[in-house]
Amino acid sequence: MKLSEIRTTLQKIPVSPVKTLGQNFLHDQNLARWIVKQAEIIPDDYVVEIGPGLGALTKLTLEKGANVLAIEKDTRLANFLREHLSHPRLEVQNADALMFDPRVLFSQRRVKLLGNLPYNISSQLLLKFLEYPSPISLWMCMLQKEMARRLSALPSTRDYGSLTLRVQLHHRVQYLRTIPPTVFFPEPEVDSALVRILPRDPLDLPPRDDELLTKLIRSGFSQRRKQLRKLLGMRVINWDHAASILSFDPKTRAEKLSLLQWIGLANYIAPPAHPAALAMGNERFPVVDKNDRILGYAPRSDVHGNNLRHRAVHILIFDQAGEVYLQQRSRWKDRHSLKWDSSAAGHVAPRESYEETARRELDEELGINVPLEKLLKLPASASTEQEFVWLYRGEIRGNPIINRSEIETGAFFPPAIIDGWVSARPENFAPGFIECWKAYRGKKGANSDKLT
Repeated sequence: MKLSEIRTTLQKIPVSPVKTLGQNFLHDQNLARWIVKQAEIIPDDYVVEIGPGLGALTKLTLEKGANVLAIEKDTRLANFLREHLSHPRLEVQNADALMFDPRVLFSQRRVKLLGNLPYNISSQLLLKFLEYPSPISLWMCMLQKEMARRLSALPSTRDYGSLTLRVQLHHRVQYLRTIPPTVFFPEPEVDSALVRILPRDPLDLPPRDDELLTKLIRSGFSQRRKQLRKLLGMRVINWDHAASILSFDPKTRAEKLSLLQWIGLANYIAPPAHPAALAMGNERFPVVDKNDRILGYAPRSDVHGNNLRHRAVHILIFDQAGEVYLQQRSRWKDRHSLKWDSSAAGHVAPRESYEETARRELDEELGINVPLEKLLKLPASASTEQEFVWLYRGEIRGNPIINRSEIETGAFFPPAIIDGWVSARPENFAPGFIECWKAYRGKKGANSDKLT
């Protein structure tokens, strides 16, 4: 819309722009087209737009053939969009984006996010929609210039801080251009900027304990003028040695360390566990016939290499809210590394029962010991990679303590979201989990009075 059209439309609705809602309407049509071009929208995209306002970007995105979910907090603007941009590929949700659960987007194949984010809650919105794992493949956000500079900052700059590192740990941020106040009505009091955010390849950075890393960064930037030695020295046994091997000045401050050096510091305190790949290859499994009777024993490499029938367990762990914990398999796994999988899983060892294996794997991978319910048995097939699988279920309070040599990360998900995720993006999962999940959901439907 042109500026004159925006003024007229707002008078008709009527809407008086609210500063606390970040209601600054874009009227530069060339800039709107440029923004949509930078997002590289194609018909296969499912675009989430936060704060669509009068639809300056919404209309252009629909013209690219994409499906659009527009989240608009102002009821009057939401009703305007429904009436004036009515389209079979447009869904307008009259809601607060801070209350939206981004995990539902896993049920879409290819998701991008556009947003002219309210300046007073932009960091909250960004952290919510950037939380790992995320179903979003590209974020194109209009932000206050100061916030955009913080997100894209480099070490040793004034803008570099804990928010920078928190975002850049899983994402790459590109500062595209500064946007003057004159392209908006009403004009904001500060410059804006457009940033494009893309997911980082998980293998770009070394393995680490993200929880520990976050605590170190938060402590390190808590008093920017203090030397890190004074803020973190109690956590590091030999600070000078750490500084030497990580190539930083022992008297340095937080803003001087790069992301890789911060990760190195976390790993100096708690070295990541590397699995013994050779030992894994030499593990011996029971080899069984089509009726799950033991025929003999063979090394892991032979069992997998020759597609021999063998035994395994999968465990689904629920929290009190009924959500299921999924693990992302370690980067060190010889099969399906970084794929999402059951809460815990593993092969049955010689002279071990299925139940004993389930209890052992649960303890080894998640550090928990809870009663397990035996749910169902899957036959060995190509879909289970020739594994007979017994599926178990358990419940916990709180969060598991993951074994980082086995698991990259993990999170709880509602079952309905897992359903949509498996359907839309099966390549994200280990194949054995998909078979177990389908079997579990089928049994749940048949025994809804017994299973969560």
